[in-house]
Amino acid sequence: MLCKHLRAPACLAALQLACAGAFAKYDVDILPPVTPISREIYDLHWGILWVCVAIFIVVFGAMFWSIFKHRRSMGAKAAQFHENTTVELIWTIIPAIILVIIAWPVTKTVIAQKDTSSPDLTIKVTGIQWKWGYDYIKGEGEGISFVSTLTTPRDQIENRAPKGEHYLLEVDNELVVPIGKKIRILTTAADVVHSWWVPAFGAKQDAIPGFIRDLWFKPEQTGTFRSQCVELCGKEHGFMPIVVRVVSTEDYSKWVGERKKEMLAAADDPTKTYTIDELKSRGEKVYAANCIACHQANGRGTPPAFPPLDGGKLVTGPKNGHIDMVLNGKPNTAMAAFGKQLNDTDLAAVITYERNSWSNNAGLVQPAEVKARRK
Repeated sequence: MLCKHLRAPACLAALQLACAGAFAKYDVDILPPVTPISREIYDLHWGILWVCVAIFIVVFGAMFWSIFKHRRSMGAKAAQFHENTTVELIWTIIPAIILVIIAWPVTKTVIAQKDTSSPDLTIKVTGIQWKWGYDYIKGEGEGISFVSTLTTPRDQIENRAPKGEHYLLEVDNELVVPIGKKIRILTTAADVVHSWWVPAFGAKQDAIPGFIRDLWFKPEQTGTFRSQCVELCGKEHGFMPIVVRVVSTEDYSKWVGERKKEMLAAADDPTKTYTIDELKSRGEKVYAANCIACHQANGRGTPPAFPPLDGGKLVTGPKNGHIDMVLNGKPNTAMAAFGKQLNDTDLAAVITYERNSWSNNAGLVQPAEVKARRK
C-alpha cells in the first residue's frame, strides 16, 4: 500500500534498505574459515552449490523450453515411445561423471580431516553432564587440567534479566591454544554421548563413554570462537558451551606459565582442617557451578528426577552415604559421579554446604573424610 504513494525509485530504495537490514541481522552463510580444513570445507560448500545451480538451470531450462515449445496451442503432438537407449545412457553417464568430479576433492578433504599425525599439542576433551573437562596431555602446557562450565547468570536463563552478548556461549575457563600449531583433540565422555564442535575450525567429533576418538585443527587467526555441544545429552544440553581462545605463541607461553602457577597455588592439602564457614563459602561456589541446574538454588530440586536436598534424607543422614553419592554418583540416573571432576576439598565444601543450607543443619565434612571414602 505504501508504494502506491511513492515513486518507483523510492520503493526500490526502501526495498534495498529492508534487505540490507535483514542480511545485517541474520547470517546466511557458514562461518568464515580460520583453519586449512575449514577453508577446504568452505570452498567445497560453494563449489558444489554452484554445480547444483548449473544443473538446476540446465534441467529446468530444458523442461520449461520443452513445455513452451511443444504446447498444444502450437499444434504439437506428443510422441509415443517407451525407451530410448541413447537418452538413458546420456542421463546416466553425465551424472556419474559429475559425481566423480565432486567426489575427488571431497575425498581428499575427508582424508585430510582424519590425519591427526604429528600434532604440536594434544588435548583430551571429556564431555560431562553438562560441562567440558580439558587435559593438556602432550606438548607445551602438558599437565594443565580444568573444567569449563557455563557462566551465564541464572537470572538471564530464567528471564529475570536481559540476555547478555554471549548468552549461553560463555564459560569460566576457555580452552586456550596457540596460533599456527597443529592441535590434536582426543574426545571421550564420562556419562552419555556428547559432541565437541567448533564450526569455524571445521572440527567436530562425538565424545562417547569408553571410547577415545580424535580430530585436529590448525588455527590461522587469533580470536575467540564459540560453539555448543551438538549431541542431545540430557536436561541441560543447551547449557554446555564450547569456547576456544586462539592466541599468539608468545601469549600462549605466558598463559601456560600463569596457569601452572595458579594450579600450584590452588593445590589443597587434604589433611587441612577447615571451619564450617570456610567450607560453606567455598561450597556455595562449587554448588553453583555443578549442582544448581538440577537441584535448584533453593535446594528443592525437580522431583522425581532430582530429589530435594532441603530436608532430604541423604543430606541430613550419615556423612558416609552423602559422601559416597557425590563421589560415585548413582548408576542409571542423572546423578553424575564427581570424584574425578572435583578434588577432596571441593567435594568436602559442597557436601558441607548442602548439609548446612536452607533448613539443613547436619554438620561439616572435612577433606580427609572424603579422601578416606575414595575407592
